[in-house]
Amino acid sequence: MAKVEVKQLLEAGVHFGHLTRKWNPNMAPYIYMERNGIHVINLYKTVAKLDEANEALAKIAASGRKILFVATKKQAKDIVAEKASNVNMPYITERWPGGMLTNFVTIRKAVKKMASIDRMKKDGTFNTLSKKERLQVDRLRAKLEKNLGSISEMTRLPGALFIVDTMREHIAVKEAQKLNIPIFAMVDTNSDPRDVDFVIPSNDDASKSIEIIMSQVTEAVAEGLAERKSEKSEGSEEKKEKSSKKKEKESKEDLEPTPAKVDTKPTPVVDKVPNVTVDVEATKEAVKKDNDAEADDLTKIEGVGPKAAEALANAGLDTFAKVASVDSDEMKEILTEASSRMAHLDPTSWPKQAQMAADGKWDELKEWQDSVKGGVEE
Repeated sequence: MAKVEVKQLLEAGVHFGHLTRKWNPNMAPYIYMERNGIHVINLYKTVAKLDEANEALAKIAASGRKILFVATKKQAKDIVAEKASNVNMPYITERWPGGMLTNFVTIRKAVKKMASIDRMKKDGTFNTLSKKERLQVDRLRAKLEKNLGSISEMTRLPGALFIVDTMREHIAVKEAQKLNIPIFAMVDTNSDPRDVDFVIPSNDDASKSIEIIMSQVTEAVAEGLAERKSEKSEGSEEKKEKSSKKKEKESKEDLEPTPAKVDTKPTPVVDKVPNVTVDVEATKEAVKKDNDAEADDLTKIEGVGPKAAEALANAGLDTFAKVASVDSDEMKEILTEASSRMAHLDPTSWPKQAQMAADGKWDELKEWQDSVKGGVEE
């Protein structure tokens, strides 16, 4: 930032103080001389104090804290509003709301009210109100916007106050002092510099004077914001680089075998398998026995002789249950195919008898067999 020179301040009229009879004796260190009943401010001290203030403001801006600009006098409000807006800082150019700092929670509620009204207009709720209610809401919104619209983005107490005319904004000064918020201010010869942390001795009534000081101050704030942005960007790139290196390292570790990842345990030793000999004939005999054990004595069915039982067994009907599941006609065909001599056999009752045998109803089977002749019902 180019430093302002004394000549520039002189041309802007920054050196003009108030009438000598209205001076504040505490401003004596900053007064150069008296001429025609008016105090003249020492601009060399103004430059030195301005540099000091700019350095502090840049640091506050770089830290991410907001700086609240306050100027409600007519010749200052437009200049301050424009300069503060350019660096995205909050400002108060209308009446100072009492409790702006000391009752910040209430102020935030009022700001939220504005956002609430905006939401009503977006979602259509606003249109459901009566004409009178809509008019009242619009007036409330306009009033809030006028007084608090410029601080709607200030979600917490500011890191500092910059004031033009501390006598006029004495309430803001008191509130900042109560909360230990640093005060930067253009202080004229009629004001008390003891209330201010960073005094910029200057004419706070002339618009040119206010503009040149505000330009210097907001440039310092802009530098602080740029520094913050740069640090963030560097931090982000450094973070990305670290993340990239970390991923690359992890990738290499995944590819390279390590003792922790490779199973280095020795292969288990298998005991010598003993020779096993299989007696095929004995196995066949055992299987045959098993098959014989599973087969039923079909000759217990009245009318089934050994030959018929063998024919049925060869056809797969070797148990009572299997015989019970086959139709008598199909069984007749099996017998006829096995031997023409068995073509005369009548297997009509065989499934019925086989079912009783399969169910273990031997008494019932015997009683039935006694009641018929040759297993044939008359």
